[in-house]
Amino acid sequence: MSVRTAQFRSASAQAVADPKLQTALERVMGHFTEARAHAIEEFPGDSWEQLRERASAIKAHTLEHLDYYLELVDKSVTRNGGHVHFAADAEEAARIVLDIAKQAEAKQVIKSKSMVSEEMELNRRFEEAGVEPVETDLGEYIIQLAGETPFHIIAPAMHKSRQEVSALFQQWLKSAPTNEIKQLCAIARDALREKFRTADMGVSGANFVVAETGTVVLVTNEGNGRMTTSLPRVHVAISGIEKVIPAIEDVSLFLRLLPRSATGQRITSYNSFVSGPRAQSDEDGPEEFHLVLVDNGRLNLLRDPEFREALKCIRCGACLNTCPVYRKIGGHAYGWVYSGPIGAVITPMLTGVKGAKDLPYASTLCGACRDVCPVKIDLPRLLLRLRQREAEGDPARERSSTWLERMLMGRWSNAVKTREAMERSARLGRFLQRPMERSGRIRRLPVPVLSGWSRGRDFPPLARKSFAQVWRERLAQEPSE
Repeated sequence: MSVRTAQFRSASAQAVADPKLQTALERVMGHFTEARAHAIEEFPGDSWEQLRERASAIKAHTLEHLDYYLELVDKSVTRNGGHVHFAADAEEAARIVLDIAKQAEAKQVIKSKSMVSEEMELNRRFEEAGVEPVETDLGEYIIQLAGETPFHIIAPAMHKSRQEVSALFQQWLKSAPTNEIKQLCAIARDALREKFRTADMGVSGANFVVAETGTVVLVTNEGNGRMTTSLPRVHVAISGIEKVIPAIEDVSLFLRLLPRSATGQRITSYNSFVSGPRAQSDEDGPEEFHLVLVDNGRLNLLRDPEFREALKCIRCGACLNTCPVYRKIGGHAYGWVYSGPIGAVITPMLTGVKGAKDLPYASTLCGACRDVCPVKIDLPRLLLRLRQREAEGDPARERSSTWLERMLMGRWSNAVKTREAMERSARLGRFLQRPMERSGRIRRLPVPVLSGWSRGRDFPPLARKSFAQVWRERLAQEPSE
């Protein structure tokens, strides 16, 4: 997936002006937040918060000792008869997967949803190598047919109407037109069953990787994950290095947090545990199992004590569902794999702060994302820190603010540094605002640097008198005792 973060402003403006997209966002996002709220009501007292605290502590511990747990994963998977591959970046990860496909003489690959494979642009690379990739998650399948990228971490096709899905199926699957959701699902099921039957290799993501047992845990609602990992003769699981958790008993905790935070379910329909190739006593399962652990910038996050906690993310999408900015612009505007508040944090860190300089400002800093995060990532704090880096960081690496912006902010700092300076600035502001004030409002700022502020909002003018002046006048009017 190409990085288009530099286009965030124009893309978000287009999203806000798209009535169809706004309707889709209003319809779906409210459902997610309501379902989550109902799902956690059954937890008495502060027990839900205790689960969050425990999960956060487990992830923090794992990240602190990640080298140990990655080595343990390697040993566990090898003991189970599988193979572990470490990839420094997306390019190397894709090359590893393509080499496995080549050795297996795979002509058709079925895929279960994997955000890391989006980082790798794996579908495009498969096609260039003459291998047919088929997404088997229904939302991902729709997106693949449309030639688009996922719109949401857990609902990749939520922006598509049933009419649009029907048109895609008519074009690609030669089906009859229908707007019935059950019929559309049946059409996709019939098409995908044949792919499941004939695929040479299956590629999946990983919600969690258990270091103790070498187990890949997949959480799905459609059963496609289980089919992808058990029917083809080769299974390749792709995971970011941050998905590791220490022990099998930790899984039950995260399986209570993840579905409730993501979709409002107590538990998802399918929870699959894959620990390697099939044994002689197994009726099904792959003949080969490969686990590809991908860095692709994550070690840079791990080395940064301020941003390490972003690697705790379990990709539930709760922060997207509650974010007022995401709920207006959706996922495509962010320009890369990850969107919403967590995307606004990790995308600049993984792809470069300069190219994604607008993303940290795609937040009202209301704190709703922090409140719903099941592993308690302080996203507003991280967004503020990124803003500081963008404005004041090393010019050669991170800073993208212009000299004019830095000069203006310096002047602003001087203008509000002391009470006397602020009162002088207020007097000057009251004088300068007179030509722009109409009917008690400022509707347009003609200065080029400031005009963007009034493009979509009106401002109240500065008060005629300062609070200190009003206070002194009222004290003077009070009768003396």
